[in-house]
Amino acid sequence: MDSGRTVAVFGAYGHTGRFVVAELRRRGFTPLLSGRDADRLRALAASRPGTGARPASVDDPASLDRALDGAAAVVNCAGPFATTAAPVIEAALRAGIPYVDVAAEIEANLDTFAHFADRARAAGTVVVPAMAFYGGLGDLLVTAAMGDWTAADEAHIAYGLSGWHPTAGTRAAGRVSRERRGGRRVRYSRGRLEYRDDAPPTLTWPFPAPLGDRTVIGEFTMADVVTVPSHLAVPEVRTYMTVEAAGGLSDPDTPAPTAVDEHGRSAQTFLVDVVVRSGGAERRAVASGRDIYAVSAPLAVEAVHRILTGRTRTVGVASAGALFDASDFLRALSAHLSLELRR
Repeated sequence: MDSGRTVAVFGAYGHTGRFVVAELRRRGFTPLLSGRDADRLRALAASRPGTGARPASVDDPASLDRALDGAAAVVNCAGPFATTAAPVIEAALRAGIPYVDVAAEIEANLDTFAHFADRARAAGTVVVPAMAFYGGLGDLLVTAAMGDWTAADEAHIAYGLSGWHPTAGTRAAGRVSRERRGGRRVRYSRGRLEYRDDAPPTLTWPFPAPLGDRTVIGEFTMADVVTVPSHLAVPEVRTYMTVEAAGGLSDPDTPAPTAVDEHGRSAQTFLVDVVVRSGGAERRAVASGRDIYAVSAPLAVEAVHRILTGRTRTVGVASAGALFDASDFLRALSAHLSLELRR
């Protein structure tokens, strides 16, 4: 086993974890499968020759140490990340390896920046939260759209999803976030997070073709309000969601995603429209593709690949846009994303 190409995946048998394992194998890495359910791990390993199963629990640090032994990096796919992120980061720091997760939970990502920035920097290692569709992709698009701008007045990230069939993990993470906020919603304005009790606005967003004008929930706040301001001077960061997708997420009867192709992807499509404004100037980036959970895998695995090959800009806790060359990173995902930059 080549330890330099061995990557531990915590939560490997989950919906997104399976996509990450498949993408690692496609890219020539050897996944080490980990999580607390030993039976599910063994079943997954049996169906993927060359992978090993290492059960571990976040309340058992020794088991996490065993799970990461010999790994060059770890990808955490197990939510809720309010519970899993800190223990797995601690294990990664003990092992001296980089950590990447796919957390969409705003508060969990804030905790990662707050609690591990100094320690990860001192250790000379990298911790990358939200390296997924929410948080990572939006941050890369905003960073690429800004180009040579060092600051902007506002950034808008509009999610044009054809629908949203949430996984069990998404629902569990949402419950944890709502509990931590006391049922309030959150937005990022005037350079800080604001917690509010009023209903979010509804408006029309002019998506590029083929979507066109769509009704969206304004201030449908996602992890981008953590990742973007972590390294860019943008005091107003707003995210929006098509009403169809928001309705699917809020409806408890919406079923989980159903695979419709040989890769396990669902029929869901997405278009992410990013607009940044500074003074009277405007710049835009647009990305489109299929299945928000499936596309999180190449995002996370490309991050791991770049970290392990030294193509990073800093150490410590860093978002995708701070750590990587955003435009180059997005172009590397051309098999998974269509990209247009308008400057």
